[in-house]
Amino acid sequence: MDLELRGRSVIVTGASRGIGLAIARAFATEGARLTICARDESGLRTAAADLEGVGGEVEAVAADVTQAADCARLVGAAVARFGGIDALVNNAGGTVREGDLDARWAGSFGLNVLSAVRLMELAKPHLVATRGAVVNISSIYGRESGGAATYNATKAAQIAMSKAMALEWAREGVRVNNVAPGSIAFEGGSWGRRLREEPEAMARFVAQDIPSGRFGTPEELAAVVAFLASPRASWVIGATINVDGGQSRSNI
Repeated sequence: MDLELRGRSVIVTGASRGIGLAIARAFATEGARLTICARDESGLRTAAADLEGVGGEVEAVAADVTQAADCARLVGAAVARFGGIDALVNNAGGTVREGDLDARWAGSFGLNVLSAVRLMELAKPHLVATRGAVVNISSIYGRESGGAATYNATKAAQIAMSKAMALEWAREGVRVNNVAPGSIAFEGGSWGRRLREEPEAMARFVAQDIPSGRFGTPEELAAVVAFLASPRASWVIGATINVDGGQSRSNI
């Protein structure tokens, strides 16, 4: 299926490795023009070379999405290089574990919710002009219990935010959706590390918790993201799509 992404301008955050890089690569292979960001400038350069190797046209911006100035610079770079924005993928996220209680909770909220909202608002005029799309990357643990409390709560907030903004922005022609990954393993990620260090424990985890019998791959998640960002998903608005091999236990 042609996703009709050729020539379209796409921003992907947290794209220097793992899930973010796989998402960016999925767009690159469809002919999209990419603006990617990450905090690690060296890793970002490596990622840009990888994407160019599969035919992608890439603008790489070293940026911390929790910083307002960096978000503005990222959006500005995409517009300056490619003339507009057709899709925004908010992939950067995680759990802030350092500092006192206030620092951990405020930091996690800033990383998982506020950074996405800020980039969405900055990109909105350009997305309205192109009748574009936003895809936010959350977690199945935003829909049910699991993980650290800060992660669980802020990913749930991200899903709620995505739904609310989807209903508001649909009237202006912008689609907002959310993807909720299950356990995705890749080199350099936490599940990849645990597979290497605790193979027996991970085998038990998979047998007990993942009906498909294995961890997911970044590429499997990326395929869903590319579809949701594409014109082919024109009637999908405000959805949260699980990509989890049956791992989720939520009934709704």
